[in-house]
Amino acid sequence: MVRGAAVAASAAEGGDASRPQRYSIVAPTYNEAENVPLLVALVHEVCSAAGLDYEIVIVDDASPDGTADVRMMMGSRWEVVRALQAAYGPDRLLLAPRSRKLGLGSAYAHGLRRASGGWVILMDADLSHHPKYIPAMVARQAETGADVVYGSRYLPGGGVAGWDAARKLTSRGANVLARTLLGLAASDLTGAYRLYRRDMLAALLPQCACTGYAFQMEMMARAAASGARMAEVPIVFVDRLYGTSKLGAHEFAQFLVGLVRLLLQL
Repeated sequence: MVRGAAVAASAAEGGDASRPQRYSIVAPTYNEAENVPLLVALVHEVCSAAGLDYEIVIVDDASPDGTADVRMMMGSRWEVVRALQAAYGPDRLLLAPRSRKLGLGSAYAHGLRRASGGWVILMDADLSHHPKYIPAMVARQAETGADVVYGSRYLPGGGVAGWDAARKLTSRGANVLARTLLGLAASDLTGAYRLYRRDMLAALLPQCACTGYAFQMEMMARAAASGARMAEVPIVFVDRLYGTSKLGAHEFAQFLVGLVRLLLQL
């Protein structure tokens, strides 16, 4: 209950969008110093070419590798930041730092507080989610009027690159199990690349209590239960270029616990 109350308070403080047509890209980071500059460059290239008004909100959980410093420390030692702001504009790259790791849901809520857009795109900062899919997600939302558009690895044209057979089997098995038991039609429940209507995201975050791998599944389950309109686009998930994966046996155990909890609650 304490965690849920904290997420609720953080989301509620986000307020309304000051720029309804802006896309706020919220990317939580922990030890992503090598990946973030590439992510910013790719987002800028894709969104500028598509004519999308955007901002990037980096939620950094006190990364020991200095992720936050790479972008936002404004002393003379950090000329790279001056260059990034000069290139992309001071309103394009925002930092929402936190003192420590507090969970993915609260990271999204924290980023929402800094976001000014009426639409929020959640994506990983490790380059597993290529920004080139953003225009397709935006177009799909416009076509369908969806409240949530999610990237799916399991549609024709989607897939996963860089995983071994065991990890692919585990991921697909987790999705099939969750879809079957929860009775959901979504083809990818555990992916984290999504476009949300801002008020929908703000309403969902306080409801979610799962952590880790199960969090994304709970977001989709509660969105469906609320009557949210959902649409999907195929994406290819590429394993991270730099750093180490944070997914392991503990995360999968959390997924199973979360699935049981949802079966009892929904």
